[in-house]
Amino acid sequence: MHICIKSFIIIAMNVGIYYNKNHITENLENIGKIEKFFKKHNISSKIVTSINQIEGLDILLVLGGDGTILNVAAACAMRSIKILGINYGHLGFLTEFEQEKIYDALQIICKEDYGIKKRAMLEISYREKSFCALNDFVIQRNTGGQDFSNTVSLRAEIDGAVVDNYKADGLIISTPTGSTAYSLSAGGSILAPDLDAFILTPICAHSLHSRPVVFNANSVVKILPMSNKISLNVIVDGKIVDTVAQETVFVIKKSLNFVEFVSLNEKDFFNKLLIKLNIWSK
Repeated sequence: MHICIKSFIIIAMNVGIYYNKNHITENLENIGKIEKFFKKHNISSKIVTSINQIEGLDILLVLGGDGTILNVAAACAMRSIKILGINYGHLGFLTEFEQEKIYDALQIICKEDYGIKKRAMLEISYREKSFCALNDFVIQRNTGGQDFSNTVSLRAEIDGAVVDNYKADGLIISTPTGSTAYSLSAGGSILAPDLDAFILTPICAHSLHSRPVVFNANSVVKILPMSNKISLNVIVDGKIVDTVAQETVFVIKKSLNFVEFVSLNEKDFFNKLLIKLNIWSK
């Protein structure tokens, strides 16, 4: 008689807890409860205060708004760490749960009963530097000190073809995720998250014809300043990462990395859009 013994492999899960330091009082109160919850369910968790501490995590629980998520999105994407956001901010387009639903979020982690939403990123390269952006890349006139500039002249090319020569405050190149952010405020279209496309939006263009351009995400964009005397701010996901004052060619393309968001598998994008932007359907 042969006895078949089944072996079970228990896969350990490591969860990080990252929070917006501007909401430290309410966050610290919640973090203690979250750690106890995970401990009760035999899930390893730790507080993360910097990007250097996320190695080895499976999921990063982010307590904050969209800005807090953008702080860690690229680093998580490069390490295949999933993000679950709890909204402590204002809009919270990137967060899956509001504050009052925090225990629902913890439950789906413990039960591993969730889906994954993958969001495309931009890769920006110039002068041997490289950045990744979940929302957008902006090249914009410098508004500070002696480097102050008025409008700037920028040429945009897509796959080698000239799109336009822009005299404007700058240009935004946005992912579908970022199309509801700065690009929307500048008059750009909203792109559904599952659309494999990006959008180029001029900022306050001094023109009668310059309009946002939606293009295939597999295309390569080049932005070429048409003067080497103008100082430009280089902005990635809302943060100034550099200032260039000489002729520079910016190359933007789809990143090989993508951000994975823990999701309830609900197709609620347009419903969320109505709520977050305070537009109510009749």
